[in-house]
Order: sequence, then C-alpha cells, then structure tokens
Amino acid sequence: MFSMLKRALFADFKQTLLLPLAVALLAVVGYFLDNFVNGALSDLLVYHSSAIGQGELWRLISGHFFHTNGYHLLLNLGAMTLLFGLHGRYYRFGAYLMLFLLSALGTSIGIYYFAPELKQYVGLSGVLHGVFIWGALMDIKHQDKTGYLLLLGICLKVAHEQLYGASEEVINLIDANVAIDAHLWGAISGLIFGLYSWFSQNNKAKIQGQIKGNN
Repeated sequence: MFSMLKRALFADFKQTLLLPLAVALLAVVGYFLDNFVNGALSDLLVYHSSAIGQGELWRLISGHFFHTNGYHLLLNLGAMTLLFGLHGRYYRFGAYLMLFLLSALGTSIGIYYFAPELKQYVGLSGVLHGVFIWGALMDIKHQDKTGYLLLLGICLKVAHEQLYGASEEVINLIDANVAIDAHLWGAISGLIFGLYSWFSQNNKAKIQGQIKGNN
C-alpha cells in the first residue's frame, strides 16, 4: 500500500508541480548566477530586440527567466505560488509546458512587432498573465463562478495599464519600467491557448461520446 501511495504522489507531483518548480528554480539560479558573473549571463540570454533581429532567437524564451533585482524575482515567484494555489488542480505536464511556451513566445513576439520601442525585457510577468487567463478560463469551464471574476479582474488590470500605465510603487520596487505591453501579449497568448484547450477538449469529448454510442 505504501508503494502505491508513493507512486501516486510522484505521479501527482510530476503532473502538477514539476514544471512550475523547474521554472522557479531556473529563475532563482539565473538570478544568482548572473550576479556572480556580473551580468555576463543575462547579456547572452535576455530579450533584446536588436539581438533577436540578428538571429539570436533563443532570447524569445530565455529572457523570461531573468529579473532586474531581487524584489522583481520575489514578486514573480509569489505570483507563481498564488496562481498554483488558485489553479494548480488544472496543471498537467503537457498542457502547462505548451501554455508556458506559447505565453513566452507570444509575449516576446508581440512586443517585438507591436512595441518596438521596448528594446529589452526580463521577467516572468508576461507569461504569468497568460497562465492567469488560462486558469480563469479553466475555472469557467469547470463551472466555478469565481473564474468570471478572475477573468474580469485581469482584463481590467491589463486595460488600466494600457490606459494609465503601471503603478509607480512597482516601478520603484523593481528599479525598472514595467513592461505593460508584455502583460498585454502574455494575456492574449493565454487567452488563445485557453480557448483552444476548451474547444479541443469539448470536441474530444463529443467524439468519444459518438464512439461509445456507436458501440
């Protein structure tokens, strides 16, 4: 029985916690290692529009794991923890991996083409906006009414930032301008993936129902 429980716990860990923990660990290691080498690592890996234009496409993903300072890192790690508390029950390894990659790429490509004035960007906040939107949609799909409030709240936040800019307190805390366009494109990416997940699961359920009916 202990062996079965151990296997069940490992399977649950692999499905729900492994990737978020890996992302958090990469961000922490990246922060301290970059400080140790005096910024040499971030020089090679952060989102920089001119470097991406010269073919350094890995920066579209790798740049999200770096942060301006310790407060910036802690804010993003805290947000990751909060999102896991809200929606961790929906996390599955494959889905979370696709969500993370799409949100990271969507954020980077969005600001590259539609916010060219943003030359450099670091942090997970764009991706986390995508994860938030996806989680709210999963709440709605599972008939949890709080999903509507969460979805409305994040949409209002993004709209407020687009109209009025980011909070001065946050800007001072992270010692950098807040990339509000990254939040916008991360949210859009999460919305696209959330809608895709919703409709693909519904279609899969219909097909399975038809197969069972035919049998």
